[in-house]
Amino acid sequence: MSQLVRAHSRPTLPPPESGPIDVLFVAGEHSGDQHAATLALAARKLQPGLRFAALGGPALAAAGVQVLHDLTGSSVVGFVEVLRNLSYFRALMRETVRWIETYRPRAVCFIDYPGFNLRVAATLRERGITRPGGGNVRALYYISPQIWAWKARRRFTMARDLDALAAIFPFEVDCYADTQLPVDFVGHPFVDPGYKAPVSHDVTGPVLLLPGSRKQAVARIFPLLLKGFYALGEREAVVLYPSEEIRQVLLSFKPNAHVHLQPMGTHVAASAVLTSSGTMSMHCALAGIPGAIAYRANPLTYWIGRRLVKVKYIGIANLLLDSPMYPEYIQGAATADALSLELKRCLRDIQRQLDTRINAERLRLTLRQPAAGTAADWLVHHLD
Repeated sequence: MSQLVRAHSRPTLPPPESGPIDVLFVAGEHSGDQHAATLALAARKLQPGLRFAALGGPALAAAGVQVLHDLTGSSVVGFVEVLRNLSYFRALMRETVRWIETYRPRAVCFIDYPGFNLRVAATLRERGITRPGGGNVRALYYISPQIWAWKARRRFTMARDLDALAAIFPFEVDCYADTQLPVDFVGHPFVDPGYKAPVSHDVTGPVLLLPGSRKQAVARIFPLLLKGFYALGEREAVVLYPSEEIRQVLLSFKPNAHVHLQPMGTHVAASAVLTSSGTMSMHCALAGIPGAIAYRANPLTYWIGRRLVKVKYIGIANLLLDSPMYPEYIQGAATADALSLELKRCLRDIQRQLDTRINAERLRLTLRQPAAGTAADWLVHHLD
C-alpha cells in the first residue's frame, strides 16, 4: 500500500516502489490531489498495467498511487505566504527535477498548481529531460492555470515547455489559440456520469460552511463564517475539512455544539452554503445549493491581486455564467451581518432556491464532456 510521505524542511523523494513509472503526477492542492486520483483510476481502467507515482496527497494514496511527498501538506496561497516559504519550495523543485532525471517516467502530468508546476516544467526543458527540450519524458498538463484571469503571457512559456494540455472549461481552448500548444477540452470532472458528488441540496438539511483547504485562508475565513451562521439561531451546520491540520485550525475557534466537523469524503445534503472561492464552491453550485462566497486574503496579497487579476468574479461558477449565482463578499464587504442575511434569503426565499437550481443545470450543460474523449483518454493517448 502507498504510504503518504509528509512535508519536511529538506525533502528527499524515495525511489519507485515497483519498477519503471509511466506517469508522475504533481498535484499541490487538495482539489488537484482529488482530480489526479480520479484521473489515475480512470486511466488504469483503460490500461490496467499503468504504473504511477506522485507528489500529491491522501486521495492519490487512497487510489493506490505511490505518493513520494505530501505536496498538499505544503500548500500555501498568496504572495506573502509564498515568500515566507520560498527556500522550501526551491529545494523541493530541485529534488523533483532530480527524481525525474534519475527515474525517467514516460510522462509527467502536472495538475494545476502553476506557481510550482510551471517552474518545474521549464527546468525540465532546460535540462533536456522532457521532449520540448530534446529529452524523452512527455510534459503534460491537466487543468489549465487561470490565464484568463491573470498572467496571460504564461501561455507562451507553457507552449514552449509542454507537450499538451487538457482543459476543463470549454472557453480555455481559445485562450491558447495564438500558440502552438495542443489544447483539448476534456469536460469537467465534476460532471462525469460516474463521479460521486460530495454534496447535494436538501431544504431540510444543515447549513454547510466551507472555509477552504489552506491553513492561512481557513484561519481568516472560518471565524467570519461562524459569526454569520450563529446569527441564525438554533440551526445545525456542517464544516468539511480536508486534513487533520485543518481540523485543528477549525477547533481552535471553539465552534459550538451545533457546528459539526466532518472529513472531506463525507456526503452532506445541505440547505444553504457559505463558502470560500475554491473547488468546493463549484461542487455546491453544480448541486444547486443556494449560498454565497466569502473571501479574505492577507491585506498585502489582496492589494497586489486587485492590480493583477482582471476578472469580474472570483467564483468560477459566477464567471462561467457571467452572473452572480453566488453573491461575493470580499475583504471589507465580508461581514457576519452580510453573510447572515444571505443565509436567511437562501433558506426562506423560494425563488432564490429555484434560480439556483436553474443555474446549476446551465453549468452542467456548459461543462459536460465532449464526444472527443475524457481526461483519461487524453492521458493514455499521449503515452502512446
